[in-house]
Amino acid sequence: MNDYLFIRFFDEAGATTIENLGGKCASLVNLTSAGMPVPPGFAVTTAAYTSFVELTGLADEIDHLLEGLNADDVSEVDAVSEKIRAEFSTREIPDAIVTEFDRAYAALQQRFSEEQPVAVRSSATAEDLPDASFAGQQDTYLWLRGRDAVAEHVRQCWASLYTSRAIVYRLRNEIPDEGLSMAVAVQKMVDAKAAGVAMTIDPSNGDRSTIVIDAAWGLGESVVSGTVTPDNLHIDKVLLTISEEQIGEKHMEMVPDAASRGVVEREVEAERRSIRCLTDEEVTAVAAIAKRAEKHFGSPQDIEWAIDRTLPAGENLLLLQSRPETVWSTKQPDRAPTSSGFGIASITESLMTQIGR
Repeated sequence: MNDYLFIRFFDEAGATTIENLGGKCASLVNLTSAGMPVPPGFAVTTAAYTSFVELTGLADEIDHLLEGLNADDVSEVDAVSEKIRAEFSTREIPDAIVTEFDRAYAALQQRFSEEQPVAVRSSATAEDLPDASFAGQQDTYLWLRGRDAVAEHVRQCWASLYTSRAIVYRLRNEIPDEGLSMAVAVQKMVDAKAAGVAMTIDPSNGDRSTIVIDAAWGLGESVVSGTVTPDNLHIDKVLLTISEEQIGEKHMEMVPDAASRGVVEREVEAERRSIRCLTDEEVTAVAAIAKRAEKHFGSPQDIEWAIDRTLPAGENLLLLQSRPETVWSTKQPDRAPTSSGFGIASITESLMTQIGR
């Protein structure tokens, strides 16, 4: 039984709603309940965000600042965004939320023999939906250590609901701010040897018989952000064999750095740039888990995954996110594509166009 008002652990039983958990956290809870290999963690639910903005009077202030805002007036949008985010940083979080967060963070760390770094990820109620392309509009923070740093970045995730980019996106796509809320995922960090994304549909032509994987060394953020040219692999969805592949340069990787207690970018040696970052067995495993996520959710999926260097082979593939593919899967094609059509564009390039990552 959940005795929290503002916290939901991923492995807790119970109903899962976008309204309470946002798109990302709802997905993580669903994946965990389905037995998928998701790193443990918890959600600071939308109830915490709503209580914070309402009890501090910030909700009314936000409504006032956004009233009549013109998405095409860049300087005005920037000024409003800066003002709102400053208010998030200065207003006091209610004691009830702080108490529950402290208890949940301690409970998560007690699952391990020593303190573990965590990732803090935004999970808005308007993102990761089948009919919306909202992914990437809010913030993610990696390799955070200690209660204070994690708590501060939860606050920053709340504030990222009102970045200039997010405000303009909602205005131009007529997504109302009324009822908009934010949950935040606090999740054990993965020490990734390699990571990336996969789609259970070919993003270049909508072929549902193909799984397309983009992979690079280190943490997957370098793939998601498009800062590296990843390996691009086309996988037959039935046989789980590689049908086509293109080795990317993968010139840099994001890795943990003990000195800075965070993540740094490191140049990849020449010999590793020219080889595929996944073994054949790992490629098959990534494709299989993507296919499993598609079957679970009943629609083409866009997943994020990582190979954890600290775990034994066969147990080191972790699923970090699964969201609906929002372009081809919502179309009504005249006919189904019959071939994958490799093309130049990788899945990451297509995603950055399609969902604004």
